[in-house]
Amino acid sequence: MNDTGPRSASGRIRAGLADLPTEADLVVIGLGVTGAGVALDGATRGLRVVALDAHDVAFGTSRWSSKLVHGGLRYLAKLQVGVAHESAVERGILMETTAPHLTHANPMLLPLMSSVSRPQAALARAGFLAGDVLRRGARTDRATLPPPRRISRAETLALAPGLRVAGLRGGLLSWDGQLEDDARLVTCIARTAAAYGAEVRTRARVVSATGHAVTVRDELTGETRTVAARAVINATGVWAGSLVDVKLRPSRGTHLVLRADTLPGLRATVTVPVPDSVNRFLMVLPQPDGTYYVGLTDEPLDDETIPDVPEPTESEIGFLLDVVAAAFERPLRRSDVVGAFAGLRPLLDAGGSTADLSREHAVLTSETGVITVVGGKLTTYRQMAEDAVDATGLAPERCVTKETPLLGAADRQLLAALEAPGRLVRRFGTEAGYVLADAVAVTGLSEEELLAPVAPHLPTTLAELVFGVTHEGAVDVDDLLDRRTRIGLVPADRELARPAAERALALGRR
Repeated sequence: MNDTGPRSASGRIRAGLADLPTEADLVVIGLGVTGAGVALDGATRGLRVVALDAHDVAFGTSRWSSKLVHGGLRYLAKLQVGVAHESAVERGILMETTAPHLTHANPMLLPLMSSVSRPQAALARAGFLAGDVLRRGARTDRATLPPPRRISRAETLALAPGLRVAGLRGGLLSWDGQLEDDARLVTCIARTAAAYGAEVRTRARVVSATGHAVTVRDELTGETRTVAARAVINATGVWAGSLVDVKLRPSRGTHLVLRADTLPGLRATVTVPVPDSVNRFLMVLPQPDGTYYVGLTDEPLDDETIPDVPEPTESEIGFLLDVVAAAFERPLRRSDVVGAFAGLRPLLDAGGSTADLSREHAVLTSETGVITVVGGKLTTYRQMAEDAVDATGLAPERCVTKETPLLGAADRQLLAALEAPGRLVRRFGTEAGYVLADAVAVTGLSEEELLAPVAPHLPTTLAELVFGVTHEGAVDVDDLLDRRTRIGLVPADRELARPAAERALALGRR
């Protein structure tokens, strides 16, 4: 393990190629959750790591998830026992060791409505109990994730007051992990890798690669240079085929964004069965910023060209609204949708429908020696990274990321006792005070001004936007509003927050 250890001040993401080393032990292409995880794994094993992305951290699939840390119940239902167990183990590691500050227990409510027959309810309960077996097998404490239970009609309505009451006979309550923000997790992993010595660069497009060198172009200046390496890992997800020959079947998952007042009082994620499906559910997921996400679809991507930013279709939006609306008294209309987003899953092509493809990952080596890691999912990024670094044969030391906390991580009791603004603690953990102090030092502004919401209903603060510039590599408004925060998911909110983002960029560059 790197003897220097992590240091917040040195955990900086940079843009462009200035002062980039021309030699490294390991070059990582892609800074989604997997690529960031590979960079951290390599750096903590003492390797000289250069990690590059053509756009930004969390630019691709990693920012379009349901913001959940799944325990694998869905995969258990498909008899993918290995994937289910791996998911449960990795969920426990995230929630109890590496990122307690960015995760929390999420109550998952399945209302037992008239559309859910008693045999279906019995099957669902058996599934939840099986999920609890996975939790125990992963040795995740029940204080972190309580066991599932049947709850009364009154308890169900207390958690979700807007449910349709006719025919409601109670609910099934289970627990899974939820992220504060998926892009925030990726940024934190990347910064932790940098704190262990990795060179983490955005706006650095790899235009060609072999197993021992990459040619990279600075997207800010146009400069091109070559970085020699002992190994190269391609972690570009659905874009992996642009560098090596790998066959993927991407699928699109779409979410809607609703205001919290659309379904007021919701205190749990509500799961709604998809008609004519045995084990497919849609979810209404409350978010920390006062919105709900409704998701998600699973549609094959028909286009041969992989878009940088996939777009939801109107048919998907209508499908999500129709299924979820059946569970609530208040009608849900297209006008209630204030935002929508879609992500692409990098599934390995194994035939059949994309909804049935395994979420197992694979580590492949191309004819030119490039190691590619594909498949998998956000929750299992750490294991994917470990397997990819192992495949290089470079690391003499064992992987230590199971016991390596990310920057800001700490025991939940310690986090609760911190004397710092609650929002900053949720997003930066023990670094909350450092984030604020850095913003004061850089801008000369008062703490009061730096901690004020950027708009009346937007809790994001100027302090975190400035930190996005000084430490997290943000170079433009999109970086700040789409990835360092998620304000950009709602176009109207983006326009409200734009002046604050522009101000943060000006202040952070002084």
